[in-house]
Amino acid sequence: MQLFSNDTRVPLSVAVFLATDHYDYVPGVVSATALMKPLRQQVLPARIPADSPERIIEVLNVTKSRIGTAIHDSIEKSWVLGHYRKAMLGLGHPQHVIDRIVVNPGYKRDDTGNWIKDPDAEPMADDAIPVYMEIRSFKEIEGKQISGKFDFVAEGQLEDFKSTSTYTWVNDTKSGDYQLQGSIYRWLNPDIVTSDHMTIQFLFTNWEAWKTSDPKYPQHPVMSKKIPLLSLEDTEAYVRSQLMTFEQHKNTPEAALPRCTDKDLWRKDSKFKYYKNPAKTARSTANFDSALEANQRLVQDGGVGIVKEVKGAVVACRFCSAASVCTQKDEYIASGNLQL
Repeated sequence: MQLFSNDTRVPLSVAVFLATDHYDYVPGVVSATALMKPLRQQVLPARIPADSPERIIEVLNVTKSRIGTAIHDSIEKSWVLGHYRKAMLGLGHPQHVIDRIVVNPGYKRDDTGNWIKDPDAEPMADDAIPVYMEIRSFKEIEGKQISGKFDFVAEGQLEDFKSTSTYTWVNDTKSGDYQLQGSIYRWLNPDIVTSDHMTIQFLFTNWEAWKTSDPKYPQHPVMSKKIPLLSLEDTEAYVRSQLMTFEQHKNTPEAALPRCTDKDLWRKDSKFKYYKNPAKTARSTANFDSALEANQRLVQDGGVGIVKEVKGAVVACRFCSAASVCTQKDEYIASGNLQL
């Protein structure tokens, strides 16, 4: 059982919601999301003693996660409970199309509320439009069970719902992760996910209408983005590689583990400070977002100054379950690149 602290004194009515985890963890199974984590985040959490205070989570820190889960649950209910019929009529869809939709054909709920194969299911009509939601699938490879639960599949195309900040859209920080996750879901469910593309449905948690004058900013609070999926062969190669790397390093001493990359760390972009007089570095002459711009200014001034790179802040360590036993994190704290 996960233990929580409530140092921020969240009222009990909301604290109970935040401390409730509906995720269907399966012991001994490697989830698609766990498979994608940096190696340190895969290996180190298991080395923290079960009774360690480091395993206690401040309840306020799971707010974003719980809101995301609540949105997923509401979308699922709108389909599974049949609300889609009235909603689609209101959206102008014809009744004969609505009548063809079948939600999770060939599956039924088990005693825990999860979807499982139904051996007694009736075959689908030839003109049926299948919609699949929240189905957990398993596949064995390299002696391990890999599992994943996709969000939504309609007519063979995978959709994933992401409640996130507009920063993700503007800076395109997650497309590679989304591609990997979607590709693993297709690899687990090649009979259900048949399209070579997936669609990310963004629901922005901090959207502001006045910012839409910027063409890079999402123009609506809900936006879609299509992403190509890896081939089944490339996806399986990735899964094998991740599993083999984990097996190779599961007992490696912490200090010898491969380091998390800047991408893993969600490191912010570096800044480049230009000093016209190298002897006076208390205050920069000008700051630039790229080394090219800074060096162009250096050349313009006759090449007498210097350019210093200031590495961007590290973010991911704040949310890493292995942070308490990771010395790489300690380096960033000492250098001022990380504040916990």
